[in-house]
Amino acid sequence: MTEKHGIPITRQAATPAKAAAIRAAVARTTTLGPGGDSSRLATPEDAARLHEFLEDPRIHAAIYTLPRPLTVESVRAFISGHQSERECGTGLLFLTFDKAGRISGYSDLCLWPEWAAGELGGAIHPDRQGQRQGSSGAKQSFAWMFDHLGLDLICETAAPDNIRTAQLLDHLGFRRMGEITSQRPDGTTRPSLVWEITRAEWQKTPG
Repeated sequence: MTEKHGIPITRQAATPAKAAAIRAAVARTTTLGPGGDSSRLATPEDAARLHEFLEDPRIHAAIYTLPRPLTVESVRAFISGHQSERECGTGLLFLTFDKAGRISGYSDLCLWPEWAAGELGGAIHPDRQGQRQGSSGAKQSFAWMFDHLGLDLICETAAPDNIRTAQLLDHLGFRRMGEITSQRPDGTTRPSLVWEITRAEWQKTPG
């Protein structure tokens, strides 16, 4: 998995009870969001379809958490790793489907129960971008992470040239925390800008 030792930047220890509650919430989660009609947990059987979705350079180029090289087998291992993380309460991987049953996006959650914190990553198909679907979907997902998983902090990262994500996070009230060096699974690195928002700050953002 990708090295994430530099985040979250804010680290407030959760009580053992709260950390355990977050792990339990993660382990019993099967869908992302309150409805969950179009999303479900990824399984190894989805590897070929997810690989086909991720092959588009418009999708994978900016995402440092994906396996390299990107093959069906590496994607299957990526999914299996998230299944193990779900059992430990530290990770989730969801797939979203369109009406034709094709993968239209994925969501990758990294959780730090010991700090009551988490990060949401992923992508939607380029055809759905620019239609406010990404913005509204991210907002719903962040709210769900606070409400359903019981987090106190959400930390997000993006490449310095990822203007779309930067504008989204700034718009949603995330605070810019600086820059870290992110390490990919293959050992290569890239700079990442970091944003954070607390539960209290989120609750004050305009609906």
